[in-house]
Amino acid sequence: MSNFLRAALVIACLTIALGGCVNQPANVANNSPVNNASPTPQATPATAQANAADESALPVTLPVLDAFFADDSFAGELKSRLQLTDEQVAKLRTMAREETSKLRETDADDYSGTTSAARTHAAEQIKAIVGEEKAGQLANFLRQRWGGTTDNDNSADNASAHAANSKLNAVPTDSRIVVNTPAYRMDVFENGKLVKSYKVGIGYPEFPLPTGMRKASSIIFNPTWTAPDEPWVESANKVKPGQKIEAGSKLNPLGPIKIPIGLPSLIHGGKSPAKLGGFASHGCVGLTTPQVQDFARLLAQLSGTELTPEQITAYAKNPTETKDVKLGRPVTVELRYETIVVEDGKLHIYRDVYDRDTNTEENLRSVLAAYNVTLEQLSEEERTAVMKALQEMSRDATGKSDETKTAQNSNASAEPAQGKTTNKNENKKTDNADARVTRAVKGKKEIVIELAALAGKGYPAAVELDTGSGAKKQPAATTPKGKRS
Repeated sequence: MSNFLRAALVIACLTIALGGCVNQPANVANNSPVNNASPTPQATPATAQANAADESALPVTLPVLDAFFADDSFAGELKSRLQLTDEQVAKLRTMAREETSKLRETDADDYSGTTSAARTHAAEQIKAIVGEEKAGQLANFLRQRWGGTTDNDNSADNASAHAANSKLNAVPTDSRIVVNTPAYRMDVFENGKLVKSYKVGIGYPEFPLPTGMRKASSIIFNPTWTAPDEPWVESANKVKPGQKIEAGSKLNPLGPIKIPIGLPSLIHGGKSPAKLGGFASHGCVGLTTPQVQDFARLLAQLSGTELTPEQITAYAKNPTETKDVKLGRPVTVELRYETIVVEDGKLHIYRDVYDRDTNTEENLRSVLAAYNVTLEQLSEEERTAVMKALQEMSRDATGKSDETKTAQNSNASAEPAQGKTTNKNENKKTDNADARVTRAVKGKKEIVIELAALAGKGYPAAVELDTGSGAKKQPAATTPKGKRS
């Protein structure tokens, strides 16, 4: 195995605790069916854009697998449901733990990997331990966990919720939170009406946010944080492994509020405005402190829980006192990965930051068909603009095109010949050097094109968009040829 490919996996993601994301048991399901009303899509495909990649592929990286092992029931389920042996489970746990223990974070940007390379390497390592058949079963099991479903999750409400989640650009008719990762946007819907939007920070490409239906059941004010037993902890955080960091401490990465939404993700504060609209976490939705305080108020309102601004202010004045507010009823949190979105009559094409091959002509046609529009109905000028935008937004977060990624992966798969000079990434030694996450998107993040056939259709534009800077941002205008990044 080449050093480059190994490095791509090693940097796959930092442990959840470093980024303020803690291990919580998976917590999913929905208590309200979702139906679409005009002008939302009426005829939509059964497969969402996020599932455009090969369904047989492993959906997670080894450090994410390590996070799953933090749930005490996970190892038991591998044995009981997949019939893995104690030895196989122990090897999987050790392998995932060893990969996570090598991770480092740095502001340097001379190394970047891709989500797809990390998943591919994880699949190879797992197959070597459990064999091809069991590896396929494990991939399916992890996909269910990652997406927020289980084999037992087959109630009528849950089936309806998950079916709705597979519909492109679907507009909820109930009360829920919708996060579209590549748009860096979180929306609050109350009884089918969009009432508030937030610009958010998302997980690094090497530690991507999952997709699927989750639930928020509590709001934890002033959460504590226990530093994990990893070699990077002391240097990166100036704390000792195992040290409990009190709520309110500047060394606590969780900020003043965390909202668990199921393993391995949270919605939490503590982010700077500069982190919003980009990569900011290791598997979580990141907000600034004012944003998360405002969001907590709205979340409580959706759940029928009394939580006044005065109470939130009072909790903030006592930062060392942790307060767990249980919601009156769980609120659905829908995590999406849609890079092609019809929004308020315009076509938005977002960067495929997690390298999932979603910006394809096939997906474009599916989205247009949901609004009874075909690609052939567009003018030649419109078609040219759309296809060019698809190509440009197909680049991964590092700026690599599909052709470049294919060539690089091909070169990385071969061991360098003795005495032959290779690039620095291929020769990078991960045992002693820092493995680094991708810190920023290189190039445009979004292109918007106004199409006459989509006038008056689509997902709603942001409402009272909170950018974290203290000022509300209004959507930019576009022209028929229009583009903006």
